[in-house]
Amino acid sequence: SMAADDAEVILLLTIASNVREICSMYHKEKSIQIKNSASALYNNLSVLRIAPRRLTYFTVVHANVVNMVSASWDGLNYSHRQLQSKEPNVATSTSLIMQMYESDGSIMVYWHALDTPETPTAQAVFARGISAVWENYICVGISSGAILVFDVPSKGSNITLSEVLEEHKESITDVASECSGSQECIADLVSADDGGNLCVWKSGEEFQLLNKIPGFDMTCSSVKLWKGTVVAGYGTGQIRLYEAVTGILHAEVSAHARWIYSLDIAPFSGLLLSAAEDSLVRVWHLTVTPETNSVEIAHLHNECVTDTQICGAKFCDGDGYAFAVTGYDLSEIIRYTQS
Repeated sequence: SMAADDAEVILLLTIASNVREICSMYHKEKSIQIKNSASALYNNLSVLRIAPRRLTYFTVVHANVVNMVSASWDGLNYSHRQLQSKEPNVATSTSLIMQMYESDGSIMVYWHALDTPETPTAQAVFARGISAVWENYICVGISSGAILVFDVPSKGSNITLSEVLEEHKESITDVASECSGSQECIADLVSADDGGNLCVWKSGEEFQLLNKIPGFDMTCSSVKLWKGTVVAGYGTGQIRLYEAVTGILHAEVSAHARWIYSLDIAPFSGLLLSAAEDSLVRVWHLTVTPETNSVEIAHLHNECVTDTQICGAKFCDGDGYAFAVTGYDLSEIIRYTQS
């Protein structure tokens, strides 16, 4: 009916104006100091909010050290921890060891050695891109293009390598799981590589490849999956929005003048954060309309982080009320909050 349509339009306009209002009000907060500066790696910032303890954990990689800071929400208490990577063992020819810890970094619960090829190659062996899929799996991308799937039990630390997904031919750049929390989405994992190719997966005892989206030889440096939509950021500075299962391109935005280093989504509000080598952090709003099968993106806000090569940017909560940014050679985490 007309009345229902009008009500829906009014509701959408109200949401849009609320989001616009929200975003005109980000301001810079006091930075958090870290022990070492951030290395120039894509997506070099992780944020974990632990509401019951009123704490947020921030982690940043510097060479082979992970810097952790836990910050209390009142801003009065900060505690630092550094996690050192296990050294490679020449005798067993392992070149890289991947480690998993409790979320506070207190205990290492598992480690996995990546084998070096028998014949030395020009290509370094590394892991890049990690994501938890529901409560069962942790997926890790590696330089060969493979994705390691670890089965994580609900109790105890008997983590096992359950599967290796070998669909990509180039080094993995990023891996992301469906972040909306919706069980209805068919796809629940997306992976990206140096050639810009995207693979869309459905998790399970055996992961199923649902779709491959070709990449036109330009690195996809950061990728997200939200409400069945793949959001991909590229070395060209572009952001593309694809329908995960069909690969239909919904939108393409020339978002930045230089290489995108990080994307993040606030799952409850549909806010999208993009950060690039052009020193800009931009906030966008995504709207998914299942009835018309459409996805729209609107630009809302800019922050210029002057004289900084940004390498990580993340929202600090599910609504996008605050976000944090790291920069190459910068020993601090810069924070922005809505007024």
